[in-house]
Amino acid sequence: MEKSNQKRIALRRRPGGRPPKLPYEHMDILRTLASANRSATVDELCQALADRTGAQVTRMTLYRYLAQAGIRRHPQANRPQGAAPPPGAGRAGPVRYGYHPAHRDSGDPTRYPGGLTDAEWALVADLFESHGPGKPPKYPRRQIVDACCYVVRSGCPWRMLPKDLPPWQDVYAHFRRWTDKGRFEAMQDRLRALWRERQGRGPEPTAAVVDSQSVKTSAQGGPKGFDAGKKVKGRKRHLAVDVLGLVLAVLIHPADVQDRDGALPLVGAAMAKCPTIKKLYVDAAYGGDCAEQLRGQYDLDVEVVRRPPKAGLWTVAGEPAPAPAAPFPILPKRWVVERTHSWVERARRLSKDYDRRLDVSAAWVWLAQSRLLLRRLAAPTTG
Repeated sequence: MEKSNQKRIALRRRPGGRPPKLPYEHMDILRTLASANRSATVDELCQALADRTGAQVTRMTLYRYLAQAGIRRHPQANRPQGAAPPPGAGRAGPVRYGYHPAHRDSGDPTRYPGGLTDAEWALVADLFESHGPGKPPKYPRRQIVDACCYVVRSGCPWRMLPKDLPPWQDVYAHFRRWTDKGRFEAMQDRLRALWRERQGRGPEPTAAVVDSQSVKTSAQGGPKGFDAGKKVKGRKRHLAVDVLGLVLAVLIHPADVQDRDGALPLVGAAMAKCPTIKKLYVDAAYGGDCAEQLRGQYDLDVEVVRRPPKAGLWTVAGEPAPAPAAPFPILPKRWVVERTHSWVERARRLSKDYDRRLDVSAAWVWLAQSRLLLRRLAAPTTG
């Protein structure tokens, strides 16, 4: 028994043998990759190392080399519940709750608060008015649009439109006709370009952010599903927005459709409208094969923005440790599309999905976002 053990030790000490997976010079590359993306998973580090050096290593092998290179997870200690916030965490100035007075439009004797003003109607009138041959319209197109805005803002059923607005049958017929022709989407596209120019940007975006939101449906029927992750029975609103939070593409589908399955048609619709997009920000649900398909099919630079891992961030020996994460960190770029989802929910018609048809649900999103941009563009500028 002792001779066999001595033989094993001698074989272990014998020079030569299989070379290591990672040469010594690759350790510096591994440190650089961990420093550049401290929240990366081990699988992402394996892929990044393979792209950089061509070395294919497994998770367990990489763990061993990470320890040899002095790279470890730095635990992120969240602030305990009830503890005082860190200095400077609050906003400067008095805290304000509720809407700003500019949001409280009281309307006028003939216009409801959600209706369009003269300045707002002048921006989009040509999209809805027809000057060709045929019978003159029975009701002004502006009143029809005001009635649609009344429904999306108040959330009332079609049959409960006020009597001083055109009959609900005519309003609904025009709404469906404009939905089929994409008038609300065209209105949003025009207003988005105008607002981007006012903000000092080009009319066409070069970066987009994608995310979905699961919402409940009513008893009206129509396609629906169950989102097991969010525990919501209903539909998903898939939005692609620019870095200002302005909608580029909308896709409504049952909630049981995974985000990665809805990403390709959504990004395809955004790319068909804005081929200038080169950068795409997504969350972890679109990582892996979905991100690779987006890169290969649309030639996009896809960046997966992840939350700080519970195990902590990577820290390299000799470098300062990263700052501890906040209890609810605001993720770069991803908060933009999440804010847009909250903008959409402010319209009471969109607090739930009340419609049977998916195209009608998408049309309400276009109209709600167009209504928001109209208020911004027609507001008097100061300064």
